[in-house]
Amino acid sequence: MSKSVESSAEQPQVIANDVNAQLLQQQLLQQQLLLQNTQNQDDEIDLAELWRAIWAGKFTIIIISMIFAVASVFFALSKPDIYKASAILAPASSEGGAGGLGALAGQFGGLASMAGINLSGGGGADKTALALEIIKSRSFIENFITDHDLLVPLMASKKWDMANDALILDEELYDKVNNKWIREVKAPKTPEPSSWEAYKELSELLTMSQDKTTSMVNIDIAFYSPSIAKQWLTWLIEDINEFMREQDKIEAKASIGYLTEQLINIKVATMETVFYQLIEEQTKNMMLTMVKKEYVLKTIDPAQVPDTKDKPKRALIVVLGTMLGGILSVLIVLIRYFSSKSK
Repeated sequence: MSKSVESSAEQPQVIANDVNAQLLQQQLLQQQLLLQNTQNQDDEIDLAELWRAIWAGKFTIIIISMIFAVASVFFALSKPDIYKASAILAPASSEGGAGGLGALAGQFGGLASMAGINLSGGGGADKTALALEIIKSRSFIENFITDHDLLVPLMASKKWDMANDALILDEELYDKVNNKWIREVKAPKTPEPSSWEAYKELSELLTMSQDKTTSMVNIDIAFYSPSIAKQWLTWLIEDINEFMREQDKIEAKASIGYLTEQLINIKVATMETVFYQLIEEQTKNMMLTMVKKEYVLKTIDPAQVPDTKDKPKRALIVVLGTMLGGILSVLIVLIRYFSSKSK
């Protein structure tokens, strides 16, 4: 009897707790919905407020953007025109000696290596890669500048006179009348640019690339004067071919001399035949160094005097400068607006 009374007393309490829990859940849901509505309203208010701030400062934005636009125009016009001369080259075919040396390499490679002779054939691809690395080397570029007397036009020029096809030198760097460097620099630099400075300057003007599929080589030189850019590129191609030719000539001559000396001490007829074959192939290489003008890089499309400038892209400079001014002006307007509002 007492248990039934207790159970009947507990039922109203359970029902009351369930009702309270449901009410609590409904209140939480209402608060969440209210919070979401408030956040959405705040977002709308913030966007509207940002637009009002920008509209209020529209004259500031226009003025700053115009200032940047005008400054960009003056900056773009102050930059001198740069012209780029280009040439397309191909690896010179490894005719004659290369094929013979390749055939001998399989038979007598070990013997030749002992004699200090390379029978790899000097493949065109390998020689081309070597030539491109030599062009980028400091010693080659410094010798190139010295041999062609490029220091003054390279380091002292500031623009090109199209009417007279002449370089205009910077009078603050070089005294053309007295042929003297007068630039002001701090020690350890001297008024006359060093070979290292000249090397870095020419390296920035020179670009090279090789297509791995076709092995074609593109070499470009950019400079103020289109005719000078073309002339420098022509000299560069001639000099690298001459450099590689002389190196191979020296190597072939040394190999022939060594093999000829060793023939005196050889008593076996078979070995004499081997050495005569090696001498024959090295003689062919020597002949190729004398008759092939384009020894390593063969010109497919020679350098021409460019008639259109490569840079600067003045329209792009003006557009980017104006956009930068617009962005900065908007930031200034918003910072001023919210700073005054917080006060």
